[in-house]
Amino acid sequence: MLHIKPEILERVNTWLTPSFDKDDQEQIKHLIASCPKELEESFYKDLEFGTGGMRGIMGLGTNRINKYTLGKNTQGLSNYLNQSFPNELVKVAIAYDCRHNSKSLAKVVADVFSANGIKVFLFEDLRATPELSFALKHLNCHCGIVLTASHNPPEYNGYKVYWQDGGQLVPPQDSEIIAEINNLEYSEIKFDANKDLIAYIGKEVDDIFIDKSVENGSFDTSTEARKNLNIVFTSLHGTSITAIPETLKRAGYTNVHIVEEQREPNGDFPTVKSPNPEEPEALKMAMELAEKVDGDIVIGTDPDCDRLGVAVRNLENELVILNGNQTMILMTDFLLQQCKKSNKINGNQFVGSTIVSTPMMAVLADAYDVEYKIGLTGFKWIAKMIKDFPEQDFIGGGEESFGYMVGDFVRDKDAVTSTLLACEIAAQAKANGKTLYEKLIDLYVKHGFYKERLISLTKKGISGAEEIRQMMIDARENPLKEVNGSKVIRIEDYQLSIAKDVLNLKEETLFIPKSNVLIYYTEDGSKIALRPSGTEPKIKFYISVNTDLDNVSDFKKTEQQLEDRIDAILADMNL
Repeated sequence: MLHIKPEILERVNTWLTPSFDKDDQEQIKHLIASCPKELEESFYKDLEFGTGGMRGIMGLGTNRINKYTLGKNTQGLSNYLNQSFPNELVKVAIAYDCRHNSKSLAKVVADVFSANGIKVFLFEDLRATPELSFALKHLNCHCGIVLTASHNPPEYNGYKVYWQDGGQLVPPQDSEIIAEINNLEYSEIKFDANKDLIAYIGKEVDDIFIDKSVENGSFDTSTEARKNLNIVFTSLHGTSITAIPETLKRAGYTNVHIVEEQREPNGDFPTVKSPNPEEPEALKMAMELAEKVDGDIVIGTDPDCDRLGVAVRNLENELVILNGNQTMILMTDFLLQQCKKSNKINGNQFVGSTIVSTPMMAVLADAYDVEYKIGLTGFKWIAKMIKDFPEQDFIGGGEESFGYMVGDFVRDKDAVTSTLLACEIAAQAKANGKTLYEKLIDLYVKHGFYKERLISLTKKGISGAEEIRQMMIDARENPLKEVNGSKVIRIEDYQLSIAKDVLNLKEETLFIPKSNVLIYYTEDGSKIALRPSGTEPKIKFYISVNTDLDNVSDFKKTEQQLEDRIDAILADMNL
């Protein structure tokens, strides 16, 4: 037997006690004898909550998603809920996606809640994440859980926690709940369900959610314009098939082609390398179908239906995928336009986004005289803006990673309502002889041409986590002085909560919660952000550049200049 570190052996021995099933104990003994490397990866740490809750590889161990790690989470959360709401019947809603074990793990979570005297509303089958956020508020629940790993590979699953407002956990609840979980022993988990406290929900909630999506995502689009829009849609084997086709139908979109090979929910995601609408390959089959049926717009959603990828026809009539920043700009401008038309802008409205998203959002908000609020990566921070400023009207908001939220009836990114919104914009544009792509170029002419690119470096396992940590330390200790020949004029360090004005040698405090993010701004208007992912073994580099676009005819030439500038920045940074 190879050497196993004492601290790992101590963790492993806990899992060989009677609190764990005998079959699971046998599997762990097999790992000890035959797979010490896998044993170390499975037990070297506890899975942590990141920007999107907890995600990890399924399997046995403290660093894996299994009935014990999720049971411990749920026991800690149950304790916290019962302490926080002592004289109430505490209620939770639970949903899950198409991943392997999601249904059985959701039942484990429901059992633990019920064993702690908590009323559970458990969806009878897989449902979209935004529907959970909606159902939680609709059913007056104190908390909600979604079992999902979003777009991670098939071996992953995850656990996202939502609070009373329908948004994901934010301070102070997050750290207080984590402390409660960390103080628990596995032997304290109550797995024996109180069946009387578990109620199954389904169509009755679906109908109300879909009607609300239609209400929030529909605008003054004519019946004819809706019928004329030729839509291709793919659920990428995920949960959106339960909501999006019906939402489009109820809104009056009859010309919808669904990619049949990807219609069936399947945790193996057999037709794609990754079910991530950020990846062009994921939308390949949908775009092929769109060429066959002469589609105007292609939309694909990730497995839990909170993010969407949109492809439209460019100036040469070729289908191209918009990035998340471009989709967000189109949606935000459209919503602001609708508000202005209805005389709803009176200084009391705001839009929201994140520190790594396009700076064009701030420019757009300013043009409509609407406040722009900015937060950390993750929609929980946009939901928190709504919660913190109830006296203001939230119009919409998004982030670069292909997520958008329309109004506040759902408090997380919502691919259901956003899909409808994208179709409304495209239908109105087509009725006026334009494409979405041309509308985007018009916005660049009006507000400046902003171009972004994301580079992700994957670093797996223990050594990968250490490499990412060291990269961020090096970036802080040896900050860039210039990028691609342009001087760095401002550095924002969200871990230290300090912004440095490099030219005037001044510092100011950043009043955004601490996070491991570093952002450089240069003299030529470039922005470079570094951030380790909170949900995947990656470090991400977000590059944004901009320039003026005088007229539509200069678009291609100017776009190439911006692409070349990004290439030069990446070369300069050895990325």
